[in-house]
Amino acid sequence: MSERVLVAMSGGVDSSVAAARLREAGHDVTGITLKLWGGESDSGCCSAADVEDARRVAAQLDIPHYVFNFTEAFDADVVQPYVASHAAGETPNPCVECNRTIKFGRLLERADALGFDRVATGHHARVVRDGDGLALARGVDRAKDQSYVLYMLSERELGRVLLPIGELTKAEVRAHATRLGLRTADKPESMEVCFITRGGRARFLHDRLGARPGPIVDDAGSVVGQHTGVAAFTVGQRRGLGVAVGERRFVVDVDARSATVTVGRKEQLLRPAVDLRDLRFVAGAPPTGADLLVQSRAHGNPTPGRLQGDRVEFAAPQPRVAPGQVVALYDGDRVLGGGIAA
Repeated sequence: MSERVLVAMSGGVDSSVAAARLREAGHDVTGITLKLWGGESDSGCCSAADVEDARRVAAQLDIPHYVFNFTEAFDADVVQPYVASHAAGETPNPCVECNRTIKFGRLLERADALGFDRVATGHHARVVRDGDGLALARGVDRAKDQSYVLYMLSERELGRVLLPIGELTKAEVRAHATRLGLRTADKPESMEVCFITRGGRARFLHDRLGARPGPIVDDAGSVVGQHTGVAAFTVGQRRGLGVAVGERRFVVDVDARSATVTVGRKEQLLRPAVDLRDLRFVAGAPPTGADLLVQSRAHGNPTPGRLQGDRVEFAAPQPRVAPGQVVALYDGDRVLGGGIAA
């Protein structure tokens, strides 16, 4: 059945092919590029070149293309919470908040207001039937799977969303774009946070939070170095510590209140469990004690665990999940939901 579909086109190959596949399937497709970041940017989406790439691909596909300006909402809902979370010693994932509040929040609302049936994106993930309902599942290309950053989508939202490239590998996506002669066929992927420049996260946060120097201590409390701001550190970090103690050290704790960074050995990071806040589930929480797979990094390997209320207990001790980091929960390929490490 033909539907009116609003496709979020970032100017990359994935969203280009998503729009192309929907057009080929007979849908009434309109491309939309989101202008999200009004500040300096040299590494992510939202550049003039990306908007132009999306516009030119839309012209090749013979579909309308528009730009929606969500910069104020993006700053309020994504950038400011990102800065505040780092200031509190956490490690947030801004892509998750962007998906939650912008792409599957405000964009869905705008689609409703304009009379579109669905919203589509170029995420490597799948919407699948699960009994009488819908579920989110991993993309076919495990190396590119993005279901981790979509864990917060409810069954209701999944009923409004199309993910046209979830069944394709990245190689197949590029091959499809090449067959159509799309200008984005060989375009490199953007792997960085879209509003972080080449100056890096530490510089971005320093410019917004200022310097708050403090000590770097070992597990015995002895001062082994100094830093200019805790926002530059995250639990598990090994590089850029600026300390030389004769053996490899990792950040094992960040105390924002006292501006103290604690370093230790790798084994000191191991934890038997992680507590979660803001738990969200696609279609209702699994029962307490349910076995599941736990993933705490966008492209990490899932590990077996068990849900006990707001806590996930690991089958074997795992490296500590940094506070503020996303934890997604799976049953095989199917996304159950997830939360934020407390």
